[in-house]
Amino acid sequence: MANYYNIDDILMEEEFVPVVFHKAVNGVTIDPSSETNSVEQGAKVELPFWLAQELHLRQALSINVPACFNQKTKLEIQADAACVDLNSRCPYFYEFGCKIEPLVGDRTIAILLSTSFKIRYKEILTKAYTMAYATASKFMSLLTREEKNLYEAAQSSMVAFKKWRKGGPRFQRASILGRKRKPTD
Repeated sequence: MANYYNIDDILMEEEFVPVVFHKAVNGVTIDPSSETNSVEQGAKVELPFWLAQELHLRQALSINVPACFNQKTKLEIQADAACVDLNSRCPYFYEFGCKIEPLVGDRTIAILLSTSFKIRYKEILTKAYTMAYATASKFMSLLTREEKNLYEAAQSSMVAFKKWRKGGPRFQRASILGRKRKPTD
């Protein structure tokens, strides 16, 4: 509830996750083409994260590892994390991974998030400081929302640094240094 009004948090919680129901549930329509308004015990469906999380806390279902954290993604990140298109897998890859990891009980997700961010962080900052804006669009399409924010922050800091370096005197004498001390008797 800490990010209740944060649009990025709301969009992140709309990601679908695969779940398995432990209990039969009546009065729920998951599939509009279904003839009944119930979900059978053992049914495997995909639900938005916010709903799956609430039902998981009530022990009505268990959450499986989403496709964006599957073995294929892990192998691609181990091979070369900088070239993996994480945005197409999940636009909020890191934040979603942090929220889903304790619910699925897969400790390798935390390791995956950490290693991919370490590798991609260096690449993002390097490209933010060296790439022209026109060539950055292809690179930006690979980045998650969190990484795009990082890239934009790095670019604005570089602009501020260049502005500081070009403008005005670099050192200014402090006003207190120009005054003489009062003689002490």
